[in-house]
Amino acid sequence: MKISIVGTGYVGLVSGTCFADVGVNVTCVDIDEKKIENLKNGVIPIYEPGLESMVHNNIEKGRLFFTSNLKDSLEQTDVIFIAVGTPPDEDGSADLKYVLEVARQIGRYIDHYTVIVTKSTVPIGTAKKVKAAVTDELEKRGVNIDFDVASNPEFLKEGNAIQDFLKPDRIVVGTESERAEKMMSRLYKPFLLNGHPIIFMDIPSSEMTKYAANSMLATKISFMNDMANLCEIVGADITSVRKGIGSDGRIGNKFIYAGAGYGGSCFPKDVKAVIKTADDHGYKLRLLQAVEDVNNDQKHVLVAKIKEHFGTNLNGMTFALWGLSFKPKTDDMREAPALVLIEELNKLGAKVKAYDPVAMEEAQRMIGDTIEYGDDPYDVLIDADALVVITEWPEFRIPNFKVIEKLLKNKVIFDGRNIYDPAEIVENGFSYYSIGRGVMQP
Repeated sequence: MKISIVGTGYVGLVSGTCFADVGVNVTCVDIDEKKIENLKNGVIPIYEPGLESMVHNNIEKGRLFFTSNLKDSLEQTDVIFIAVGTPPDEDGSADLKYVLEVARQIGRYIDHYTVIVTKSTVPIGTAKKVKAAVTDELEKRGVNIDFDVASNPEFLKEGNAIQDFLKPDRIVVGTESERAEKMMSRLYKPFLLNGHPIIFMDIPSSEMTKYAANSMLATKISFMNDMANLCEIVGADITSVRKGIGSDGRIGNKFIYAGAGYGGSCFPKDVKAVIKTADDHGYKLRLLQAVEDVNNDQKHVLVAKIKEHFGTNLNGMTFALWGLSFKPKTDDMREAPALVLIEELNKLGAKVKAYDPVAMEEAQRMIGDTIEYGDDPYDVLIDADALVVITEWPEFRIPNFKVIEKLLKNKVIFDGRNIYDPAEIVENGFSYYSIGRGVMQP
C-alpha cells in the first residue's frame, strides 16, 4: 500500500514514520526544500523521543521517502493525508489556506481513485471545502476521476506521540462511502491487532471529535486551576482535593493537576477555534470561553506570587527559571506559560536565567537574548534571587537542596507545577510557593 502525507510538521512526520514502520510505502511532501533535504539525511526538525532513530531505520529500509514534488508523490498513491498547518487567524478561527491549496494541487494532479484525508485539526465543514476545491480543479481539467474525502483526526501527545500512534486508544475516521471506509480499514489494520478500536462515523462528527476531545481536556485543567486558586483562599490543599476527586471513577485521575496554565500547539488553538465556530453559527460556548479566560489568567499566577514575596519593584533582580517548553519531553514553546512569565518579569525590570533540557534552541529562535541560558539547572541558580519551576522535567524532581541553598541569594522557590513536597522544602529552610497549596515558610 502506498500513501502520501503532505506536510512534515509534527503530525505529518510522526504519522508518516509510524505508517512506514508497519510496512506502508510512505512519501512525505513539503514545500520547504531545505527541510526535505535535511530529512533525507536524517536531520529531524522537531524533538520527539524515539522519532529520529525510527526515521533513519525506515529510510534505510526503503519505506520512507521525502520530496518537495507533490505531483510525483501522487503516482499510484492510494491515500493522501493533508497534514499542513492550520494556524489561528486574529479572530481565533483556523486558517485553512494551506489545507485548501493542497486540495487544489491534488485536484490538478490525481489520475486515479484516491482517498484524500484531512489529518490536520480543521473546523467542522472543512472536508466539504476540500471536496469542492478538488472537484473544481478536476472540472478545469475536463476530467472525471473518482475520489473520496475522509476525516482522520490525530490524538498524539507531544513527548509520547510514537506510542500514541502505534498503540492508539482509538482511531476515528469520518467517511462518506463504503469504498473509502474499506481503504482506511486496510491502512489501519496493523494498528488494530491488539484490539484498539477504529470508530467510523460521518465526517462532521469526526471533525468535531478532535475539538471536543481537546476542549474537554483543557476544561479539566482550567477547572483544577480555578479550584486551586480557591483552595489558597480558603486554606485547602489542591493536592489532597485532587486525590479525593481523582479516585472517583466518573472523574478519573488524568488531567486534574493544577499548575501555571496549559500551552502547546493544540489546546489554546483548538479551544479558540471551536469557540469561533460556535460564534459563526450564532451559539455561545460559555463554558469554553471561561476555560480560555481561566487559562489566560493562570499564566500570570507565578508573577503574582513573586510580587507577593518580593514586592512590586523587581528592578535589578534575577530569577532562575527551570523549564521553557510547555510540557516535558518536547521542545515546543508555542503558548508556553514560560513565555508569559519571562515577558512579565522583563517588564518589571528583572533578569531571567533559564535552563531547559531540550527547548533552549527553540527559545533562542523565539525570544532571542531577552534571557540568559544556562548549561545545567544549577548554573542558572548562581546569584539568582529565587528559583521558579515552570516545566516538570523529570530531572528537576529530586534536586540537591543543599546546592540550591548555596547558589541562591534567597532561599525561595516558586513551584508552578507542584512537583515538590512542601514539608521537605520547608525542612530545608526554604520559603515555598506552589499552586493551590498556600505559602509554606520555614
